[in-house]
Amino acid sequence: MTQLDAIDRKILSLLQEDCRLTMQEIAGRVGLSASPCHRRIKIMEEAGIIRRYIALVDQRKVGLPVSVFISIKLERQREKDLEAFAKAILRWPEVLECYLMTGHRDYLLRVVVEDLSAYEKFLKNKLTLVPGIASIESSFALDQIKYSIALPV
Repeated sequence: MTQLDAIDRKILSLLQEDCRLTMQEIAGRVGLSASPCHRRIKIMEEAGIIRRYIALVDQRKVGLPVSVFISIKLERQREKDLEAFAKAILRWPEVLECYLMTGHRDYLLRVVVEDLSAYEKFLKNKLTLVPGIASIESSFALDQIKYSIALPV
């Protein structure tokens, strides 16, 4: 793993806040000239610390206001069952996040849809068709209090 110093962390913080900043703007804010700043960013990209640059889209404004958190319990936790579930989940764009969990449930998913009817369709036509699922528990988010993709570097 690449060791990050205070300047690297400041660069990462700035990029997470606004990845459209110019190299000169980033360099000026961290106290470097553009060339060494660019070199640091390239090193972090090559090391996989910076994986990609994205646009953050407001889910409500694109017609996907419903967030559903789904807890999944599998019948068995054998490797082949875990792999089959993961393979199915990766195909579905509605699933924004999926975590293999400890505790009472095996997976926790975050799914976004346009309405309850769309969720019912997702549930019936996709999720319940995955073999090996013992139970599905859905919780609907009423309001989003905090959402961040920025890591506290």
